[in-house]
Order: sequence, then structure tokens, then C-alpha cells
Amino acid sequence: MRAYVFTDAALTKRAGQFVWLSIDTEKAGNAEFLKKYPIKAWPSFYVIDPARETIVLRWVGGATVAELGKLFDEGRRSVRGGGATTALARADALYSEGKYTESIPGYEEALKTLPKTSRSYPRAVESLLFAFSYSKRPAPCVEVAREAFPSLRGSVAGASVAGSGLDCALKLPPNAPGRADAIGAFEKDVRAILSDPTIVLAADDRSALYGSLVDAREAAKDEAGAHATALEWVADLDAAERAAKTPEQRTALDPNRLNAYEAADEIERAVPMLLRSEKDFPQDYNPPARLALVYLKLKRYDDALAASDRALERVYGPRKLRVFAVRADIYTGMGNGAAARKTVEDALSYAEGLPEGQRSEAAIDSLRKQVGEFSAAGDPR
Repeated sequence: MRAYVFTDAALTKRAGQFVWLSIDTEKAGNAEFLKKYPIKAWPSFYVIDPARETIVLRWVGGATVAELGKLFDEGRRSVRGGGATTALARADALYSEGKYTESIPGYEEALKTLPKTSRSYPRAVESLLFAFSYSKRPAPCVEVAREAFPSLRGSVAGASVAGSGLDCALKLPPNAPGRADAIGAFEKDVRAILSDPTIVLAADDRSALYGSLVDAREAAKDEAGAHATALEWVADLDAAERAAKTPEQRTALDPNRLNAYEAADEIERAVPMLLRSEKDFPQDYNPPARLALVYLKLKRYDDALAASDRALERVYGPRKLRVFAVRADIYTGMGNGAAARKTVEDALSYAEGLPEGQRSEAAIDSLRKQVGEFSAAGDPR
């Protein structure tokens, strides 16, 4: 978003309409903001009413410039409205507070009467689908996506709906009636979207659709089809990398390209990509952190540990726990159980010291369990 969308000149006309704020959720100084406005998914975009200091509209996930424009317009209307008076407004209010499950009835009620030609219709559908997914309710997610897609076909919103529908269909129980038909229908829709040059999607949104297609082929036990789709995914992202105009745009593609390379059994191709990104952004912890993971998968443990060292020097906030986790796996791969245990203990101590707003009790419980498993297996020290 920062590399591709927020640099678009079309957004300059919005400059006087909002006070712009970007929050790095990993920095300890932002913990108080996170206490007041908890973030459960990244990226999240908020429109906040300054008078009430409440979120009036939340958008989860990436967005195009056009989608942001719609979000801004609806956000301004919500601020002027001053409160929830319709089913959609009440659902938006709950969704904005991160109460995704609680927002479902409101969105369902709103969609019963909301015209499909309404500019609010696509966002209401996408929000409801996210709420269903978050609440682990794939069956109604599939039903809503299949009902809504025909009216959104050929649009960016339609791409989002098809992708969400496919992901939810894959989460249905294997013996669920209609599962195979739903997967097949959404696969066809997603492929049509990806081959339509008039639907301009962000590279990471296209990447997500390819990833879902690979998952669908794997679920069908179609190894050859999954591999062929993964190669298409790689080619699509490689083309996006060649079209990148700045190092920041290129590096923004790294996590997607890493996933695609791994799906295509070409993960070694991520090494030069990440080394280049680390050279371009020597203070960014992401390239060496990803390199550590790639080297681990390649069983190049010494290289993995060196990359982990560099990542630990730069990383901060809750993301440091991910670096610790990969580091523990590196030591385990090297056969150094004592160092693996020490790394998990260091991670636990760090997690317990994070400020409220960044501190995760679930992460702490998981780390305590890992320390206990080391003890049960016998102290390697």
C-alpha cells in the first residue's frame, strides 16, 4: 500500500479532508493507541471521528485508490451522521470496534434491503465475508459470496468476493454437500478475473488469488495442477517485480514472491531477491528475517543463524517473537537443543515484558508450553 497506493497523485485531493496518521504497531510508543484501538488484522485502515474519538469505519486488507476513495467518502458521511441509525451503520460500528462476529447480524439485515447498485453494497458484502471467515463460519460465507458475485463480476470487489468465497469453500468439511461444486465454481471465477486485463488489481491481491488457486488444486490432490498454478503465480509476480519503479515497490513484493517460490519448489530463488532487498534497506529487519527462514528450509543452518543475528539487531516489538521462533528452529535443525531452549526462554521473557496493547497472552501461553515441552523431554543443558 505504501509503495504503490499512497504514492498515487489521485489521493492529493483528499489532503485537506483528513488528518493522516500512520501507526507502526511494533513500536512500544504506540502501545497506548493499540489499547484504545486494538488491531486484529493487518493492514487495517480507520476513519476516526475526532469528536467522539471512535472508529466510524474500518477497512481490513489492501485497497486500490478507487476503493480508498469510497472508504473516505463513506467515512465522512459516517462522521457527519454522528451515530448508528441503520442496520448497515450499526454493523459498521461493531465492525469498526473489531467486533466482527457481533457485526454479522447487522450486515445480514442490511443486505436484505440494500440495492446491489448501492455504492455501499460491495463494502458490506466484503465486510460480512471477512466477519464470517474470522468467526470460522465457512458455510454462510460461501452462500453469501456465491449470491453476491454475479452482480460484482468484472470489478475489484468481485475479485475480493471470489477469493473470499474460494477460501471459505476450502474450509468446509471434506464431506460437506456442495463443497466440490463451490470450489470449482470459485476457481473458475478467480481464473477469469486473473485473465481479465480490465480488472486492475494490486500485485499482492493477485498473489492472494493465485495462492488460493494453489490451495484448491492441493485440496483436490492434483499435484501437477498445483505445481503448474504455482509456476503461473511465480511468473505473474516476477513480471510485477520487473515493472516495479522503485526499490520500495520491488521489496514490497518479497513476501508474496517467497510464498510463490516455495509453492513452486523453487525457494532457493528467494535468496538473491532477499539479499538485494537487504542491501537496499540495511536497517529493515524483514529481509534478513525472511532469509533466515529460507536458509532454514534449505538446511543452510550457518547462513540461517547469521541472517537471524542481523534480524535480531534490527527487529523490535511483537515481531521479534517471530525471529526468535525461527531461530529456535535453526538451533533444533543444528542439533543444539540447549541453544533452542535458551532461545525460547529468551522469547518468553521478551513477550512477558511487552507493554499492554502489544502483549499477547496467547503467545505467552504458547511459549510457556514450549519451555515445558523442553523440560519434559529432558533438560538439554
